[in-house]
Amino acid sequence: MKIRILTSAIDDLNRGYLFYENQMPDLGDYFLNSLFSDIDSLALNGGIHLKFEGYYRMLSKRFPYAVYYKIDNENTVIVWRVLDMRRDPEKNRHDLSIE
Repeated sequence: MKIRILTSAIDDLNRGYLFYENQMPDLGDYFLNSLFSDIDSLALNGGIHLKFEGYYRMLSKRFPYAVYYKIDNENTVIVWRVLDMRRDPEKNRHDLSIE
């Protein structure tokens, strides 16, 4: 499958990068490498994850983040959001409901 990452997900990744980079130098790069590795794995196993609020939700292997995605009719994984699971769950639900 092909993968398309929406601007909303890129913005989420950039916020995560800045947070972790402020914690320790190069941790932001490790964060991005880890999350992009998780996202790349969707080319093989997209669609196997449980659904939450109408999206498939894949939990990151190394960071407390979840990747929310859908699969379109052309078998493309569309990554909608990459959200911090430590936040208020209602905030995450709200962010997912904005299309």
